[in-house]
Amino acid sequence: MKYLILLRHGEAGFSDGVDFQRQLTPLGKENLNRLGGILKAGEMKVDFLHCSAATRTRETAEIIKSYVEIGDAEYTREIYEGNLDSLMRLLEHTPREANSCMLIGHNPTISLLLSHLTHESYLGLKPGMMAIVELEITDWSMIGLGTGTLKEVLE
Repeated sequence: MKYLILLRHGEAGFSDGVDFQRQLTPLGKENLNRLGGILKAGEMKVDFLHCSAATRTRETAEIIKSYVEIGDAEYTREIYEGNLDSLMRLLEHTPREANSCMLIGHNPTISLLLSHLTHESYLGLKPGMMAIVELEITDWSMIGLGTGTLKEVLE
């Protein structure tokens, strides 16, 4: 059994043309700190982190890392630019020894991923919203349509 934690980046401000460099708003940071407190109280630990290389997702990761023990991390532009297929390929290559993985990304792709894995109706993740999925797999290469069950949604 594996666990996947999907987190949409916190609320971000508007930009003068460069979406990739948008930063979190004060409210976005506040909401992520509140979420972090909930995660810390639950003693969440994450073995591996896949994170978009965009500014707002990196800022989200830094806030969450101050509350949650996170092992190795990989920051990639592929999450920002990607689609459902590219996220699935990325997850398939999560280190075998990782039992829990967090992916910090963007909508609509992260919400599509949640729907695909759980084979349930679309749940649009709002900024700073987290979904915890229990995967009925023993190896990340087995991840696919309907292999997960939505266990919890936090915001």
